[in-house]
Amino acid sequence: MRREKRQPSGREKDQASIELLENLREQLYSSNISTVRQTAFHLSWMQEDGLDILREALLGNTPRRAKSAAAYGLRKMRGRMSKKAEETLVEGTAHSDPATAEISRNALTVLKKGKRPARPRPRGKFVIREVPGKERPRKPLPQQPRPRRPDGQSPTRRR
Repeated sequence: MRREKRQPSGREKDQASIELLENLREQLYSSNISTVRQTAFHLSWMQEDGLDILREALLGNTPRRAKSAAAYGLRKMRGRMSKKAEETLVEGTAHSDPATAEISRNALTVLKKGKRPARPRPRGKFVIREVPGKERPRKPLPQQPRPRRPDGQSPTRRR
């Protein structure tokens, strides 16, 4: 399925960045899910332009794998775009498409779990328990040393 050509936003600095965004946008709708997720991750690093493309994929009429990858990319947004990405996911929960709403809810759940502080571990209050060993008979300790020859040499073996 061919998408209409993306209109440059004016934030791109040169022709190479416009082409890169076009390629990433096309890869976002690929049939290979790993390529789609990698593309969404790359778009998450591209600030406003990446947010626009991921937002279009999540809220538009796109396949489910593109929507879930877009939600993944929005979850991975860092810096000043993270709040806008979270707002986009909240907007997706109220979307008329049930798949978009479900994907957005799941992404928000994962996003909120990641922000939860780690459970503090008590320092120095752990108990060392003994691990029971296997019950096996021990070798008896030698009672007496082996007899030696009177001249102090070890006994020779006889055949």
